[in-house]
Amino acid sequence: MTTNLNWWKGGIIYQIYPRSFMDANGDGVGDLAGITSKLDYVASLGVDAIWLSPIFTSPMKDFGYDVSDYRDIDPMFGSLADFKTLIDRAS
Repeated sequence: MTTNLNWWKGGIIYQIYPRSFMDANGDGVGDLAGITSKLDYVASLGVDAIWLSPIFTSPMKDFGYDVSDYRDIDPMFGSLADFKTLIDRAS
């Protein structure tokens, strides 16, 4: 089995801004469960990978780019378990 380590050079990468992509729990803010629920749609676009804008814990003074903990998910987007589900489903 060979792996093309340069797939990204010709690949299509779809960036997702979680706050506005899909709100699964009805609180008005997009979340990881919402992204997971739309992976079939994203795949139907022919993309090779997704890129998420920041989902880390943050004081949200800069819409998530002011990260306070790179090892955790901001609760507005879900949990580490939700992120694992997204990764497992997207793989």
